[in-house]
Amino acid sequence: MTIGMGEPVGRAASRAEVEAALRWLAKRKDGEPLRFLRAAVDEPASESAAVLGSLVAPTVSLPEARAFAVWGLLVDEIGAAGNSRHHNTLMAAFRVPPAPGGTGWKATLGDRFRQLMVLPGVFGDPPPTTAAPMHQAWRWSLSALADRLADKLASEPDWRPYIDIGRAAVEIADESVAWRARAASKGAQPLFVERMLVTAVMHRRTVGRRITERDIVACEDGVDGFNAHALTGWTHDPEELPLAALWACRVVASPGAHPGDPVLARLRFRRTLRKGERYTFVSEALDGHIEEERKWVNVDIDHHGIAPGGLTIQLAFDAKHLPEACWWYAEQLEFERTRQPPDGDSHLLPVGDGFVRHTFADGCHPREDYGIAFRWKSS
Repeated sequence: MTIGMGEPVGRAASRAEVEAALRWLAKRKDGEPLRFLRAAVDEPASESAAVLGSLVAPTVSLPEARAFAVWGLLVDEIGAAGNSRHHNTLMAAFRVPPAPGGTGWKATLGDRFRQLMVLPGVFGDPPPTTAAPMHQAWRWSLSALADRLADKLASEPDWRPYIDIGRAAVEIADESVAWRARAASKGAQPLFVERMLVTAVMHRRTVGRRITERDIVACEDGVDGFNAHALTGWTHDPEELPLAALWACRVVASPGAHPGDPVLARLRFRRTLRKGERYTFVSEALDGHIEEERKWVNVDIDHHGIAPGGLTIQLAFDAKHLPEACWWYAEQLEFERTRQPPDGDSHLLPVGDGFVRHTFADGCHPREDYGIAFRWKSS
């Protein structure tokens, strides 16, 4: 059996084939990517099937939702792009919602790149007057994306999580079913997160480094920073706080109000935001308690929520200390998240060679916790 271009089912697509398919998909002016992925699945004689065969062929064993599976995989890999320029360029190229400024993505690739000029700080400060930086970022980011997709497509992934992500991405774009976060508490930080990428690098059985990139929207005028809680409990000198500002922010630390209180850490932005204004910043937390065993990497939603498909947590485990099992959790009590799901449960994540990642397809609500938990092998 063959799909598009005569490509045999079961043969891993080459990186060049995947890149050609992605480039064709990004340059379409007459519709969004999911439309052409559906055509590639449903219309074997179409141009879409001929060009996109390398993307849809690995899903041939799925009984349904094949287009959603590929779209979800593409959205997930775009969300995992660590470089902010590359991430935003890929979102524009493949029309991943939401578009900057609360608008929809425009028809041509060049026009979509020009829409990125309104993003503060991402492509320079002051922002560029042409789309040249976006085109440069596109060349690099497309190549890297093709590499990752080719590897993932060849690995015969579990498609179920990607189907959910694909459907969630469509819901974001469809205002009639747009997701809304629950009401935040009065003390919540006045910002909404459109995209949050957490990368935890494990040392032995604890989190040695935790790098967090956030794309936020101010929920009121006057937002000038973010209160960081990754190091709750730090009671030493503020100058020694193991928290670093990596991009578009600086650490402002001060002692607690009373002796023994934790140090207050705030990531101060480069400027004060108005309501509805977007901002991107990156920080890193270090953990010196290398002997303390961790059982999860958690994200506490102490602000106005995270958009559907907007939270990705990825872990790089110590090669000498791989967990026995790993799973994602959402909106659970602390004792619940420590319970390993049964075999075959969709929450289980393959540990493999120690790199684990999950994107939360549903939106993340205020006052809730989301994360990845793990069980260590017995000593």
